[in-house]
Amino acid sequence: MSAATRAAGVRRGPRSRTWLAALPLLLFAGLCFGVPLAALLHGAVTDAHGLTGAHVRRSLQGPYLGSLAGSIRLSALTALIGSVAGLLIAQAVVTSRREWLRSATLTASGVLANFGGVPLAFAFIATAGISGVVTRLADLESLGWNLYSFTGLTVVYLYFLTPLMVITIVPALDGLRPQWREAAQNTGASTWQFWRMVGLPVLAPSLLGGFVLLFGSAFAAHATAAALVGGSVPLVTLKIADALAGNVMAGQENVALALGLDMIVIAGLVMAVYLPLQRRSARWLR
Repeated sequence: MSAATRAAGVRRGPRSRTWLAALPLLLFAGLCFGVPLAALLHGAVTDAHGLTGAHVRRSLQGPYLGSLAGSIRLSALTALIGSVAGLLIAQAVVTSRREWLRSATLTASGVLANFGGVPLAFAFIATAGISGVVTRLADLESLGWNLYSFTGLTVVYLYFLTPLMVITIVPALDGLRPQWREAAQNTGASTWQFWRMVGLPVLAPSLLGGFVLLFGSAFAAHATAAALVGGSVPLVTLKIADALAGNVMAGQENVALALGLDMIVIAGLVMAVYLPLQRRSARWLR
C-alpha cells in the first residue's frame, strides 16, 4: 500500500467517524422537525379527494390574508424600533468604561430577551392595563393609551426584542477596531463621517441580521399576543389557534395548516436573508 493510499485512508477515517457521531443528532432533528413539517405539508395541500390548492388559496384571502399582513406589519415595526434602540444601548455599553455596567446590561438583556409569553402579558396588564399601577399614577388613559391594541402590543414586544438586539449587536460593536477610528481622526474625519463611511458600512450586515432575527422572533410569537389582545389585533398565529380550535368556524384545520405553511415560507425567506448577512459580518469583524 502506497503512502498516498494510507494518507487517504487516514483522512477518510476521522471524517466517517464524525458523521457517525452526528447521526443521533440528525435523527433527532429529523423526527422533531421533519415529521411535523411533512404532516403540515400533507394537510395543507390535500383533502378527502386528494391533492388540492384550495386550503392555500383560502389562507391568502379575506381575514386570513389580513392576519398575515398584520403579523408582518407588527413584526417589521417592532424589529425596526428594537434594532435602533438596541444599537444605541449597545453602543453606550461598549463605549462605557464601567465594566459593571456592561456586565449588568448584558445579563439583564439575556434574561429579558427570554421573558415572554403569558407571564410578560400579565406583568404588563398589572402595570399598564386599564387598572394598572402606572396607568393610574400617570393617568395614561387621558392620553389615549390602550394596552389592548396594536400600539400596546408593539410596546410589549419591544420589551423582549430590544434586549435581544443588544446581545446580538454587542459582539459586532466590539469588533470595530480602535485603529479605524484613530485613522479617521488622523485624516481629519469627524465622528459623523467615521460612522457614515466606516462604522455603519461595516456594521450593516450585523444590523440587518439583527433586524431579521427580531422580525422572525416577533412573527412567531403567540402566547403574549393571545393572552393580551385575543382576537382584537389580527395576527396569523392567533388565526391558526382559532382555526384549530374551531372558535370561529369548525372544520378549518387544513386552513390552519396552510397558514402554518405560509409562515414557514416567510420564515424561510427571512433565514435566507439572515444567514448570508451573518457570514459576511463574520468576515469583516474577524
